[in-house]
Amino acid sequence: MADGTRFAPVAPVAAGAAETGNGDAAEAGNGDAAAHAAELLARYRDYDGLMIVRAMIEREFAGRIALVSSFGAEAAVLLDLIARIEPATPVLFLETGKHFGASLAYRHALAEHIGLTNVRDIRPDPGDLAAHDPDGTLHGRDPDACCAIRKVWPLETALDGYDAWFTGRKRFQTATRGALPAVEAADGRIKVNPLARWGADDVARYYEARGLPRHPLHEQGYLSIGCEPCTRAVAPGEDPRAGRWAARDKTECGIHSSTRGG
Repeated sequence: MADGTRFAPVAPVAAGAAETGNGDAAEAGNGDAAAHAAELLARYRDYDGLMIVRAMIEREFAGRIALVSSFGAEAAVLLDLIARIEPATPVLFLETGKHFGASLAYRHALAEHIGLTNVRDIRPDPGDLAAHDPDGTLHGRDPDACCAIRKVWPLETALDGYDAWFTGRKRFQTATRGALPAVEAADGRIKVNPLARWGADDVARYYEARGLPRHPLHEQGYLSIGCEPCTRAVAPGEDPRAGRWAARDKTECGIHSSTRGG
């Protein structure tokens, strides 16, 4: 799904594309989020990448949208799109306490490189860690519980006050994401996936066109990067996410499914 809007200078939202404007954003928290998502999906059905990012930040959810990013193997693309529109957009980084050192260094270097000014480290609640993972080894016994404590629950709290959030998920990444829409409803909020239709070649071209630095582990075969204990490099031709929770019946961390109260 290559198109000129991905690499061209920032273009304005097309006239008439969203006549109702910012007032619609309140529906995400107080009305029928699913209906609102369907409306946005229809309104922006021809938008992609940069254009949908701009529409959501400037028109639909001004001041009420954040990006949740792992600063992983492909994260720089969406982070750069956000920075091109509004560098002060809140970026929520789930600092689990289990990241590779290279990921933490990349998080700081990339934010500086593209000019992001509002990256927030979201950490687990110390009480939850003390109660459920006092020795830091829960990931080896119950990775779902570990992800809940270190990712799902902290994100649920961090998203308070936001009507919508961006994710960098793409259809090509896994079979379970094969029908991923650009806009969806989740837990009473709107979730926006601006890169849903992008392929691996689109991602690679964007990195090259924008001169974005790759995650330091990418060249070592880490094509999907999460926490260090649950991530390995993948072999040539292997599914990019095969290195996540390898040898376990687990493919997602849980932030894209139910939250603590769900």
